[in-house]
Amino acid sequence: RARVAAWKREGLRVGFVPTMGNLHAGHHSLVKLAREHADKVVASVFVNPTQFGPNEDFARYPRTPEADAAGLADAGCELLWMPTVDAMYPYGANGAVHMRVPGVTEVLEGAHRPGHFDGVATVVARLFHQVQPDVAAFGRKDYQQLAVIRYMVRDLAFPIELLAGETLREPDGLAMSSRNQYLSAEERPRATLIHRTLLAMREGVATGRPRAEVEAQAGADLAAGGFEVDYAVVRAPDLSEPGDAPGPRVALIAARLGRTRLIDNLEFDVPFTG
Repeated sequence: RARVAAWKREGLRVGFVPTMGNLHAGHHSLVKLAREHADKVVASVFVNPTQFGPNEDFARYPRTPEADAAGLADAGCELLWMPTVDAMYPYGANGAVHMRVPGVTEVLEGAHRPGHFDGVATVVARLFHQVQPDVAAFGRKDYQQLAVIRYMVRDLAFPIELLAGETLREPDGLAMSSRNQYLSAEERPRATLIHRTLLAMREGVATGRPRAEVEAQAGADLAAGGFEVDYAVVRAPDLSEPGDAPGPRVALIAARLGRTRLIDNLEFDVPFTG
């Protein structure tokens, strides 16, 4: 806060990129995006216990602080905030004041991971208060998370401009993710089916196939490819079920391949054809 306050006294605009570490090129691209809208960039690395469910991978979530610090510096980040759990939650995770964003947290990821978005909103609100940025960058890969943060920022009047960074992909289409390293050598090429399925969903909707049929086909294709599917759906930007009118859509998939749960999405428009 002292460093940020000094920058602001100089009239500088401060950008912020919150992360859970184990960073890759997708995270570094968010630093560069924040840099385009700010004079100084702060990043945080904190593996947040309140957004992991009881059977999820908090303990084995990869922690690579030295590599993270080096990569952030190379990407143009001036200040790294790496709080301890005690610093983030002085009364402990169970004694913490918790945030809850209604509506958008109750579907898709929220339905499959109860409490996850409460933990996300809780930690991001705390980070916003600690860092006090003018701008904050989040990736579009976590589409629903971005929607939750947008809701919270508007509802609580955080004086922060949100930036949405594009999803970075490997050459074969797989969305970059810290969880990709959990994939076995045999699973890694099979994981590209998620992106191919999203492209097929976009094509199906664009050619006028009923949405329910497109979703059913996507689920069947993923299951045939060895995935355990949580959802494969087409939604309006606010994650409600869209009608038949033209307009923006997003296809979203969450599916497990072996022990690894992967999520991805693809935004597109349904054109007017009258």
